[in-house]
Amino acid sequence: MPQGLLVGLGLVVLWLVLSIKVLNEYERGVVFRLGSLLPDAKGPGLVLIVWPIDRMVRVSLRTIVLDVPPQDVITRDNVSVKVNAVVYFRVMNPVMAVVQVENYLYATSQMAQTTLRSILGGATLDELLSERERLAGHLQQVIDEHTDPWGVKVSQVAVKAVDLPPEMVRAMAKQAEAEREKRAKFIHASGEFDASKQLTEAAEALQRQPIAIHLRYLQTLTEIAAEKNSTIIFPVPIDWMKALLVREEK
Repeated sequence: MPQGLLVGLGLVVLWLVLSIKVLNEYERGVVFRLGSLLPDAKGPGLVLIVWPIDRMVRVSLRTIVLDVPPQDVITRDNVSVKVNAVVYFRVMNPVMAVVQVENYLYATSQMAQTTLRSILGGATLDELLSERERLAGHLQQVIDEHTDPWGVKVSQVAVKAVDLPPEMVRAMAKQAEAEREKRAKFIHASGEFDASKQLTEAAEALQRQPIAIHLRYLQTLTEIAAEKNSTIIFPVPIDWMKALLVREEK
């Protein structure tokens, strides 16, 4: 076989190796021909480009989990905290993700950090601790609006942790302890009030039925006898004493 033919076959094989691309199911290829963008993204599967005049940029369509580093946030009530979050997003339009922004990963990360400081800085500390889901939903909406022109869809934002200063942690612990003591005292006072009402009703019932007092005396005597004491004190009703005094005067 002539040497020139071998060289030609070798060049053809090399050209095919450089021109044939395989894209996975979750990948798309954005092709530029002499710097001009071809209208549609390629893939998945086997893609043939014209090397060297074509250049292909691979774009993943899988959901990306972006860990936002801790951000210094000053809340609306002037408390300095550190907040970190997680952003879940994916590329919906590969062409826009390549053409409209230089690096959509870096751009989305910076947008998430800026929005995190802006949105959470407008909330109070209590809102930041108790209304994370509402604030996370607001963050997701704002970030998604800014990344939509890039073909990026932000599906969820989660606030991972809120780190408080040590003095604020101690103050909140004292506040929680004071709240617990307050509830305990309120419950105790409510119990005392209910008990006093029950005792008042019982006294009124005994006053309406004098015989009930004698039955109560007998019940008390039975309870004392059950304890096996050597001395038993039997209370005598006042009306019995009055009856005896009346007889002595006669």
